[in-house]
Order: sequence, then structure tokens, then C-alpha cells
Amino acid sequence: MLLGMGTILTATPAQAQTYDTRYPVCIQVYSREGSFIGCGYTSMAQCAASASGRAAQCFANPYFARTDKKASRRAYRRQQGLNQ
Repeated sequence: MLLGMGTILTATPAQAQTYDTRYPVCIQVYSREGSFIGCGYTSMAQCAASASGRAAQCFANPYFARTDKKASRRAYRRQQGLNQ
């Protein structure tokens, strides 16, 4: 019981990791205090330049909201049918 209370009282609050949906590339930086993720890169090369010489790695943002999606063939055909 006492050990459980001590664990709860000494636990540090976790920081929420946020993924910026506007950028396709993220970086995860590791430090003694923990790690953090920042998504603010437009290319892997840009991120790699920032990560160079640091304990960090770049990865594709899993929550990137693509704005250049091409319409599927089915959607295109449906649109063409509405225009006639």
C-alpha cells in the first residue's frame, strides 16, 4: 500500500505527443529528460539536416492530412455523370 502511494506521488505527468497534420515529416528527439516529437518539416532531407549530430530520428507523419489527393476513378465517374 505504501509503495503504491509513493509511486503515484512521485510519478511525473506525461506530455501529450502532438502531430501537426500540416507537415508530412516528424522528428523524434531523445534526451535525458525523455523524448519529444515535433512535426514541422516538409521533407525528409530538411528533417535529416535538423537531426544531424543529435540523438534524433525522422519519420513520416502518420496523421498528415494530404491536400493533394487525386479523386478516385469512381468519384471521377460519379462527378462526370452529374455534369451531363
